[in-house]
Amino acid sequence: MSEMFDPARWRPAPFLPEHETRDGALVFVVAVLCFLACVTALGVIAADRAASGWTRQLSAEATVIVRPRPGETPDSAAAKAAEALAGVTGVTEARALEPQKAYDLVRPWLGDVADVEDLPVPRLVAVSLDDRTPATAGALETALKSQGIDAIVDDHSLWLKDVRRAAGVARGMGTVVFLLIAGAAAAVVAFATRAGLAAQRDVVEVLHLTGAEDSFIARLFQLRFARVAAVAGLIGAGGAILSGGILRLLGGSQGLTPALPIAWADLLAVLPCPLLAAAVAAIAARLTAGALIREMQ
Repeated sequence: MSEMFDPARWRPAPFLPEHETRDGALVFVVAVLCFLACVTALGVIAADRAASGWTRQLSAEATVIVRPRPGETPDSAAAKAAEALAGVTGVTEARALEPQKAYDLVRPWLGDVADVEDLPVPRLVAVSLDDRTPATAGALETALKSQGIDAIVDDHSLWLKDVRRAAGVARGMGTVVFLLIAGAAAAVVAFATRAGLAAQRDVVEVLHLTGAEDSFIARLFQLRFARVAAVAGLIGAGGAILSGGILRLLGGSQGLTPALPIAWADLLAVLPCPLLAAAVAAIAARLTAGALIREMQ
């Protein structure tokens, strides 16, 4: 007792052995949580890519519904509208669609109607817009009205709002799930830290008597559980990469499904998982150990 405690000469191995019987269960639980977090991240990335693709596609096109005036045939009205729109700044192409495509769009709403061709079905004009400076719906309507064409311009703004809203919901849900998983991992590490301190209570008291500071004792648990969580995070990230790679191979060029395309580069997003798991575990262990050590005094 005459020699004061020297942290530089202290060996933590007898106090906190590198391997304990509880480590297997702890690694398994944290690895599963990390796997779920990585899969969630991949799902959010895929959903965001799909939404971005749909947004670009909808923003690059507009649909014009042409209604023929008295004495005018539907086909001639559509051709006139396409010619008027082709000259608008920001339009790369305007083409009148075949009547059959208009019939195919109307047929599901009318049911089994044999003579759908005899109905006054409006003609459609597909408009391709410039990616950099697309024409607005107002500009298209102005061009049509200047030629005396009765038509309705659909710039897909309603669809764009729905797609963007869905993408925002997916990102929000992914963030909430990720935070819940991180909280669960922190709770597991906190419980393991509490159990470890309870098992080493006598040793902690001896360390206090020899002059060890609370921060040094808490740091022992912090480093130990950070190392355990890093190993578990590596296992969980590896499982997520393997699962994502299998889905990518099964789905071909589109990933698992065109609705949720997975790219090979997306798998790199899970690489920080071991570091994040170690950081969460270190913070949880440090806070828990510090609070319990103060209670022991």
